[in-house]
Amino acid sequence: MSDYKGTVLVVEDDAAMRELVVESLADEGYEVLSAGGGREGVKKVRQHHVDLVVTDLRMPDMEGLDMVRELRTLEGTPAVITVTAFGSVDTAIKAMKLGAFDYITKPFEIDQLLIAVDRALRDRQLHDEVKRLREEVRDRYGWGNIIGRSQAMNEVFELIRRVADSPVTVLITGESGTGKELVARALHYSSYRKDGPFVAVNCAAIPSQLLESELFGYKRGAFTDAHADRKGMLVEASGGTIFLDEIGELPSHLQAKLLRVLQEREVKPLGATKPVSIDVRFISATNRALEEMLGSGDFRQDLYYRLNVVQIGLPPLRDRPDDILPLASHLLERAAERAGKTAGGIAPDAAKVLLAYQWPGNVRELENVIERAVALSQNERIQLGDLPRQLVERPAEDLLSGASARRLTLAELEQQYIVRVLAEEEGNKTRAAQRLGLDRKTLYRKLDEYKRQEQDA
Repeated sequence: MSDYKGTVLVVEDDAAMRELVVESLADEGYEVLSAGGGREGVKKVRQHHVDLVVTDLRMPDMEGLDMVRELRTLEGTPAVITVTAFGSVDTAIKAMKLGAFDYITKPFEIDQLLIAVDRALRDRQLHDEVKRLREEVRDRYGWGNIIGRSQAMNEVFELIRRVADSPVTVLITGESGTGKELVARALHYSSYRKDGPFVAVNCAAIPSQLLESELFGYKRGAFTDAHADRKGMLVEASGGTIFLDEIGELPSHLQAKLLRVLQEREVKPLGATKPVSIDVRFISATNRALEEMLGSGDFRQDLYYRLNVVQIGLPPLRDRPDDILPLASHLLERAAERAGKTAGGIAPDAAKVLLAYQWPGNVRELENVIERAVALSQNERIQLGDLPRQLVERPAEDLLSGASARRLTLAELEQQYIVRVLAEEEGNKTRAAQRLGLDRKTLYRKLDEYKRQEQDA
């Protein structure tokens, strides 16, 4: 482990005081730079990596407040501790409003300064760690990391791109396991709210009697077990995004309360006398047909239209077979990394089984299958024997019956079959053309047509 504790710049026009502070910090193991005035201090911050600046506020060449203002404009701004005479505390407070971390007053004990320096550097390290983690999360959940090359997924990507930075509410629909929360996170982390919280609420997983207090919060004494005030998830999400998963499971009395929140942009916790204003973007998701629930009265029509300003429909995996192998390869790399193994790809006979399966559990089921295969595999490459028996021994489905049930046109059926055969032949167009009974020119022409259709969509 590195012994590096941080680099501190001491800015002080009194040479004796400057030397004392520099020596004391160096004795504690810090890398220390020094400057005799504010302008020299700013210059050194520009030239060197500096984690913390300890600066006097009264200097002849440049006032400490002006120095703090200029430091705030620099990339990788260091933390600042100001040193001031007792009678100038107001100036030190102004410096803190400009971004300084802390201040100490003269005369001071060296130990007092060392404690302040330690606190400031620990705070900066925590800030940097939070920033790094946020960037990692943003990279992981950006919409560019959603795998898919089919026309249906390209349409989803286009919708994400167009509405990510908009404040409109979004309703994500699709079967279980299609990746609705991943799309919600992609919308959040691609928006101007990306540095705010992303709060996910599964409306089906929380008992209805608890869901109200979880969403809206409560005041102390609102009910028997309310021993202290508690913020609800809607307030916690302020400045960011709240994701209401399985919104179709929201009880009717909470539908009315949520509608008011959407209209007024304020929340009234249980037991409170005044509402709390919130700034939240709403994204919801469902695998239920909300339109049918409107007719039966199980879901409020006015709430539905508030939530469904923009709808993003995620297709089931069986309707985008050309995404199966790219998804499987992506999931394989992730699973192999977690298991400490090498991802060597998927054997052709195993790939054919993955392509032939209908995936009722969608991407979530595919992820489970790949993770199991990685755990059981004795080779770098996933083999047929690494797949679950129900996939390998599953009787072949009647292709025409499946196409009819999905109401595919003849052109759509042809396209999906050509794409599947090409995937099974690992992109080899010559072998694919032979299997399809086509000459290579015809196959190339059809593939070009499909590409143009995707571009025009």
